[in-house]
Amino acid sequence: MLHYWLFKSEPDVFSFDDLKRDGTTPWSGVRNWQARRNMQEMRAGDLGFFYHSSCAVPGAVGICRVVRTAYPDFTQFDAASEYFDSTSRPEHPKWYMVDVEYVEPLPNAVTLARVRAEPRLAEMTLVRNSRLSVQPVTPEQWQIMLELARETTQPA
Repeated sequence: MLHYWLFKSEPDVFSFDDLKRDGTTPWSGVRNWQARRNMQEMRAGDLGFFYHSSCAVPGAVGICRVVRTAYPDFTQFDAASEYFDSTSRPEHPKWYMVDVEYVEPLPNAVTLARVRAEPRLAEMTLVRNSRLSVQPVTPEQWQIMLELARETTQPA
């Protein structure tokens, strides 16, 4: 069964254009237990919204696909990485990542303001826990987001 997700990234760190250029990327550096559990539930073929966060107009800008299920995040073992975790061990890793690939841009970005203004999305994790970097999206929410992406005007 296909599941849906939302992946948040700061566009000045790694943008949807970067994913398009690279084709695929490991979704590394996640250091939140709930986000880690979400990634451990992902299966190859699951789809996600690529969401630009911590920017002037945050919002979903594209679609990506999970192409590799959860495996130990190598950055936790790299002392030179900002994501190094001295308490994690290769034989018992704490942090995991998945690989995602570029699928396509949304026709129009779905801004956070637009999501919050849509009553049908009031229960979406993005509205209820906007800081979570990797979050589930229900099939109904996925379809509503795609519908909103087809709108030509949205609140900023």
